[in-house]
Amino acid sequence: MLTDREALDVVTAEVTERLERSANRLIVGITGPPGTGKSTFAQFLLRTIGSTAAFVPMDGFHLSNRQLERLGRRDRKGAPDTFDVDGYLATLRRAAAADRDVYVPDFDRRLDEPVAAGLVVPAEARLVITEGNYLALADGAWGSVRGEIDRLYYLGGPPEVRRERLIARHVAGGRTPCDAAKWVDVVDQPNADLIAGTESCCDVTLYVR
Repeated sequence: MLTDREALDVVTAEVTERLERSANRLIVGITGPPGTGKSTFAQFLLRTIGSTAAFVPMDGFHLSNRQLERLGRRDRKGAPDTFDVDGYLATLRRAAAADRDVYVPDFDRRLDEPVAAGLVVPAEARLVITEGNYLALADGAWGSVRGEIDRLYYLGGPPEVRRERLIARHVAGGRTPCDAAKWVDVVDQPNADLIAGTESCCDVTLYVR
């Protein structure tokens, strides 16, 4: 099991080597169950690589709460069918090929909503980092996402640590500790079980403390 620093060093070395060997833009993905620290890891990688890297978060393609309520899926937010996967897939393809700035949505945890054009992939970017739960999922339209990612890393970690992080995240978002724990058991953990089945489709697995 690695420290965050050791895992970051592994990915940074591989990504840097690939960038040096290719003139093409590189799409790198970070996936794994909720609560493993994917978003934090992606931000560390962005800062380490520097100005030639850009970020396309899968969470930016959450359906809005209004649409989830319309579909009767607000109580399962975070499940595969609560994302605009077609929009995400189209954006990855644009980001891979574009010779001009590509604006992409971000996700605001305080609002618990996606934010349109919150981020940009600059025309000069050499590396695009994308992060999310379902990057290697084979079901439906998700099955096309893996083919758009040049190098995919699976981030795993101790279940008890993930659970603590998730409960703390939901409490920070306004839930009571009891409701937060229930959400983790009823929503997050089934999603985590589904994602665990995608590990073999990733290029490298990194288990962090």
